[in-house]
Amino acid sequence: MIIGASWREAFATATDHLSGLWACKGADPFPAPTFPLIARAIMSSDKNKPAPTTPQAIRGTQDIFGPDAEAFAFVVETFERVRRLYRFRRAEMPVFEKTAVFSRSLGETTDVVSKEMYSFEDRGGESLTLRPEFTAGIARAYLTNGWQQHAPLKLATHGPLFRYERPQKGRYRQFHQIDAEIIGAGEPQADVELLVMADQILKELGIADGVTLQLNTLGDAPSREAWRAALIDYFRAVKGELSEDSQERLEKNPLRILDSKDPRDKVFTAEAPMIDAFLSAEAQDFFAKVTGGLDAVGVAWTRAPALVRGLDYYRHTAFEFVTDRLGAQGTVLGGGRYDGLIEALGGPHTPAVGWAAGIERLAMLVGDKGEAKADVIVVAEHAEREIEAAALVAHYRRSGFSAEAYVSGSPRKRYDRARKAGAAVLITLDLRDGDKTQKLAVLDEGFAREVEAVDLFSNVRVIV
Repeated sequence: MIIGASWREAFATATDHLSGLWACKGADPFPAPTFPLIARAIMSSDKNKPAPTTPQAIRGTQDIFGPDAEAFAFVVETFERVRRLYRFRRAEMPVFEKTAVFSRSLGETTDVVSKEMYSFEDRGGESLTLRPEFTAGIARAYLTNGWQQHAPLKLATHGPLFRYERPQKGRYRQFHQIDAEIIGAGEPQADVELLVMADQILKELGIADGVTLQLNTLGDAPSREAWRAALIDYFRAVKGELSEDSQERLEKNPLRILDSKDPRDKVFTAEAPMIDAFLSAEAQDFFAKVTGGLDAVGVAWTRAPALVRGLDYYRHTAFEFVTDRLGAQGTVLGGGRYDGLIEALGGPHTPAVGWAAGIERLAMLVGDKGEAKADVIVVAEHAEREIEAAALVAHYRRSGFSAEAYVSGSPRKRYDRARKAGAAVLITLDLRDGDKTQKLAVLDEGFAREVEAVDLFSNVRVIV
């Protein structure tokens, strides 16, 4: 064996050796030069092979780094902090489910199910789907894990979702959302709590200015059914002038026509019957309690009578927080009450309400947060002090300070990097004429002085 050599180098060496032995024996049928020629031919053919190409990222996905990653993390950290204030319990669900979970909950005719889901058969022939949204998976988990015992159950989660749609600003095929749900609560106070929570998150992210809460009611089941029948009658009279999509939706899902962006539909949606004419007394009372609760806590809202949810299990409150800072796709957070979803998945009647928001879109509004600066940076300006620098940094970290040691490169490069990093405190460890020296600098104040090693920690604690 030839240690440290590639197999081609080893083969070349071996064939050179064998060709010499062969020549010594005077063998004529296979001349000695043949062996090195074989080896060189193999190595030459390898050089002519094209270099492997680097696989590219899949369209609609993203690699998040630097300022974008900091803004992303800020959104998640803010969500986690606020959900604890509201006593929402953390939940984690699988990123893929049986396809029926989504086809039954979202509806076979919706664009999400018919065009956008990533579905595949596993090796056992079962149809599975990467989750396009959270609510259906949460409802499935609620039923299959016996979470009914905790009702009313306040849940929060965040993570990746998948939809095959045209990528655009702030919209991806793999994207991320924060999500909050209250399951088993039928009173309007649950809607208010979720809306107030959403409002607080946007404010703590610093993006509430220019964001408007649009609110509507879809009524209870009788109200919605009466409204649906009136819409079908209205749009049938102009069916031939509607867009192709709206003509297809007319009999199955007429509420979705109200949400159409097609100019051919907008001519007629402006005059279409609105829900208010069909609201029962109970539905009116429910909506009044939601709006009254928002007024009581100071959350501003505006009525949006064209705001709808097309699926039959949606009831009462529907809402969106919208902004014009993201272009045409202006919704940053949306949700509503879905009292019929648990039943659609085979469970008992269970009222529920929830919302979700895209992390990428929120991060775009947050903007550049910059990377957090270290509390302390320690520079070892002499090789003999590098271990001490690492030990000192470990001590600071265990005490709750963010710290980093610079021990690579020349002493000058280490020092320059440390100053550019902009830490609150810069500590340099040196060795001069055999004596150890320590210098502590407060960069923002232009203050620096030599200190004893034993005083390094206490000085930093006072400054930071």
